[in-house]
Amino acid sequence: MSRAPLPLEEAQARVLALAGLTQAQETPIGAALGRYLAEPLLARRTQPAADLSAMDGYALAPGDLAGPWEIVGESAAGHPFAGVVHPGQAVRISTGALVPEGAGVVLCQEDTAREGNHLTLTGTPPKPEGRHIRRKGLDFRDGDMVLPAGTRIGAAQLALAIAAGHGGLCVRRRPRLAILDSGDELIAPGLPCPPDRLPASNGAMLGAMAAGLAGDILRLGPVADDLDALDAALARASDADVIVTSGGASVGDHDLIQPALLRWGAQVDFWKVAIRPGKPLLVATRGSQVVIGLPGNPVSSFVTAHLFLLPLLRAMQGAGDPLPRTAVAQLTEPLGPGADRREFIRGWWDGRDVMPRPMRDSSALAAMAASNCLIEHDAYAPAKAAGEMMRIHLIENGGNA
Repeated sequence: MSRAPLPLEEAQARVLALAGLTQAQETPIGAALGRYLAEPLLARRTQPAADLSAMDGYALAPGDLAGPWEIVGESAAGHPFAGVVHPGQAVRISTGALVPEGAGVVLCQEDTAREGNHLTLTGTPPKPEGRHIRRKGLDFRDGDMVLPAGTRIGAAQLALAIAAGHGGLCVRRRPRLAILDSGDELIAPGLPCPPDRLPASNGAMLGAMAAGLAGDILRLGPVADDLDALDAALARASDADVIVTSGGASVGDHDLIQPALLRWGAQVDFWKVAIRPGKPLLVATRGSQVVIGLPGNPVSSFVTAHLFLLPLLRAMQGAGDPLPRTAVAQLTEPLGPGADRREFIRGWWDGRDVMPRPMRDSSALAAMAASNCLIEHDAYAPAKAAGEMMRIHLIENGGNA
């Protein structure tokens, strides 16, 4: 086990290397939201399956742009015109309707005048002639790969899969997660809390962060700083793919996570990462199970879960890019020089500028709850002036899935 703090990128790479893929399973399309594709998704149909109108107007024969025209019918979405369009004729057509046989031009409605079945041109004809026609296969064709393996299914991906002819998707099983928060000072949520105790908030926070990525979530705790109690809690996690602990991962007299894991049969992969907050991170394995031991201070626990736990859960489902989403933003105020570890500072991003929160204490949740990003400040970096660009990690109120 390495005792020197690992650089962030090395620590993340070591965690992701432990991520065994979960099983692939066929899932109904309505249950696939938030899941990751286990295999490339191929189209089972062509979209659009035929030439369709992109505008409300009139369909004409190619080259027949002078007019006037006789209106001989209508093509509406789902109700195509049954005949053939000849020169001198026009068919009323709606957006999304099938372009009739013989037609190659769609005149916009606002460029025409109609009296009964008589149509004349009042505006400018389209150039090129087919500009208002969505050609067959514009979006994709039968057999095309529309989504690669590892894609997370969001709303747009769900719609694409349905349009491509799928009623179910082959996705990876969400990992089973056990959450263990430990500490003699912890009181279950909602119970009276004397001054020498703290409400146990980390377990609920971690469960909320992982809710979109984990399947079954088993809550264990709060558990006292007692080896027998920790042994019993770990025994209940025998079916979990990932076990995340909060608190007790350091080496103080009452930090018992490492001894408990060793008694349980786990092997420690590494301990300590060169970041602030979150240095005393512990990663271990027991067979195919992965254990991530987070610090007990709530902000440290949040930051390390964002950087390590959530990427691990994504990687186990084959995510193409499991690491956190980042962006570049402009500072609204100066930052002092970087310390001896890379720091993640709570901040608020408005889409362009980022405002650092003044509170940096790793126990202070109010600043975390008022933030939507983490500002990455490199170790030993020079002081930053207002207006300088910084890398930020995006976080969301509903979690980080």
